[in-house]
Amino acid sequence: MVQCAPGVKVYLALKPVDTRRGFDGLAADVAQVLHNDPYSGSAFVFRSKRGDYVKILTWDGSGLCLFANYLVSYCISFS
Repeated sequence: MVQCAPGVKVYLALKPVDTRRGFDGLAADVAQVLHNDPYSGSAFVFRSKRGDYVKILTWDGSGLCLFANYLVSYCISFS
């Protein structure tokens, strides 16, 4: 379980992304696709095409943080 500080906005990207992308690629997706600032302190959640892999990108005030989790027992579906 990932806990956020009170007041942190969480944005879910509904379209799957290439999970090989790192900090720069996902930050570019936040700016271009989600039309948001990757350095705003919000959390941005991305999923793989199969829905079994999740990445969370956030800014902690000193740098970008990228959390990754492989979901073994279930998948995320946005359909």
